[in-house]
Amino acid sequence: MQRPGIFADADAEWDEARFVIVGVPFDRTTSFRPGARFGPDAIRQHSWNFESYDLETGLDLSEIPTHDLGNMEEFGSSQSMVDGVRAAIAPIYAAGKMPIVFGGDHACSPPCVEAFPKPDDLGVLYLDAHMDFRSSYLGDPRSHGCSSRRIVERVGARNVVVMGVRSVSAEEINDNQQIGMSFVTAHEIARDGIESSVQRALNMLKTEKVYISLDIDAIDPAFAGATGTPEPFGLSPRDVKTVIAQAAPRLCGLDIMEVSPPYDQGNTSVLAARLAREAIVRVTAAQRGHRSS
Repeated sequence: MQRPGIFADADAEWDEARFVIVGVPFDRTTSFRPGARFGPDAIRQHSWNFESYDLETGLDLSEIPTHDLGNMEEFGSSQSMVDGVRAAIAPIYAAGKMPIVFGGDHACSPPCVEAFPKPDDLGVLYLDAHMDFRSSYLGDPRSHGCSSRRIVERVGARNVVVMGVRSVSAEEINDNQQIGMSFVTAHEIARDGIESSVQRALNMLKTEKVYISLDIDAIDPAFAGATGTPEPFGLSPRDVKTVIAQAAPRLCGLDIMEVSPPYDQGNTSVLAARLAREAIVRVTAAQRGHRSS
């Protein structure tokens, strides 16, 4: 039965849940097209489109305990958002559960990573059309344009790989020559193939655990145009599906950011919902030793 306001099949109680959904309706740092604050509810709405049974893994999402914690309050500043998200996500990790966070602009991702209790043990796959490596943007060091930089400051440059990048400033490239964050461009992925590109990225991350931060603009706007800063020549939905599947044995957290419903005909929101469900079944399958059909 459909229950408006929660993610489909996320009706488990907190105590029994393995996965916890959290919405962060925040887009105050958006620099082009606002609207991502409506993303969490749109993703939830479109999650009811799917059958609960997953054809590839043979798992049924209605039998995987998932809890929807709801949306956080609407924060007034980026720093208040950072403090609030850290405080909300830390107990999820502490309880041994996996957070799945819906944004919101990409400024919401760093505090999800910062809440992880052992930063040296965490690697981050940062999927984005942009490098997001500015020290500050439009006067705000917590802008969406600074998010990978803030994550690097938390876990270290060796523990972050940006995938799908195809738009970057000269300033970011120059700064990164000194800092050394790894990245795999969308053009390299198109040339080398997604399977080998993901394996290359995962091999760079020596940590036991991996967190995926997905800006939906990593995906080409032909598939996911409802986003704040669309950028052509991007990844395909199946590329991102492959990233999630290959990372699943190490995956401990996921966020999906920058879905902007005012520009959507439903395809971007439904894709985001489907990718969240993909993470749930793939991580569960990896834990149970299931093979995909």
